[in-house]
Amino acid sequence: MGRKPPSPQGTSCVTVIGAGVAGSWQALLFACAGYDVTLLDRDDVAMTYATSHWAGGMLAPWCEGEASEPLITHLGSRSLELWRQHLPDTSFNGSLVVAQPRDRPDFERFARLTSGHHRLDADGVTELEPALSGRFHTGLFFADEGHVEPRAVLPQLHARFVAAGGILKFQSDCDLDSLALETDGIVIDCRGLAARDKFSDLRGVKGEMVVVEVQGLQLSRPVRLLHPRWPIYVIPRENDCFMIGATSIESEDTAVSVRSAVELLTAAYAVHPAFGDAYILEVGAGLRPALPDHLPRIVVSRKKISVNGLYRHGFLLAPALAEMTLAYVERGYIHNEVMRSSYEVMS
Repeated sequence: MGRKPPSPQGTSCVTVIGAGVAGSWQALLFACAGYDVTLLDRDDVAMTYATSHWAGGMLAPWCEGEASEPLITHLGSRSLELWRQHLPDTSFNGSLVVAQPRDRPDFERFARLTSGHHRLDADGVTELEPALSGRFHTGLFFADEGHVEPRAVLPQLHARFVAAGGILKFQSDCDLDSLALETDGIVIDCRGLAARDKFSDLRGVKGEMVVVEVQGLQLSRPVRLLHPRWPIYVIPRENDCFMIGATSIESEDTAVSVRSAVELLTAAYAVHPAFGDAYILEVGAGLRPALPDHLPRIVVSRKKISVNGLYRHGFLLAPALAEMTLAYVERGYIHNEVMRSSYEVMS
């Protein structure tokens, strides 16, 4: 359901600030719809300062139902369709959730709180992931979920945006108010934590990760290990590499504690002993922009649109939020659960 506030209908020029996953999807969908779009970012082409650089890249709307509002699953499932449409090479091999027998209560709780899965016995787990043969007696398979490698897929999004006629500028001035005054079109703010001047209740939530290289271990999809203390996900990447993550810490420093690193690696060893011989390639942390309710928010006016609060769901929600913003600009409709009108009119 939607209602019809003042909207920038008739606009042909769009400037997007922030070339992370949220801004890239905004820019791509507007460019594909025929708008003249410029995408700006203060970072360089490597995007090493972006939150997206440290993300897991899981497209797992049904798994996220365990700890998220139904809205996340609803928007996330729509996003999967947009990933398939615009990046058809996106991996959709599903997600596998497992637990040790002693953690069966956590496993059953996860099963109750989520949907879109079917149960596997030990043979089913082995058939799905032969490397895990004999290690888990049961599993949950979310067949429709997928994953991307953030550092590889961002350049792909940028390339598709440019191919659609967009202009991409790195190391650019990204002052929102100045751009809104200078442009004849609208400005879409996807700055993440840098947008605290517009979102007073925005905070950073630290997510830590470890990247390792493991020779001879093959997994075809993200594997989540449920544990009362160390729940983790292990995500396969290219060249025998795996990303291990799951921490969510109320802190805005980007250091990784020894405790977190040890717990992540210990839990990975519980998934498969081959992680005990892994080479650590990288340890790092990113700050996820979060609002108090952990839900995304889009604030709209005639010339400025702010998209923020994607929290740990950036790659999952970004396509659906971009589609929502485009629908507002084209038709004036807003999604009442996500979008708010500031009714701010700028000359």
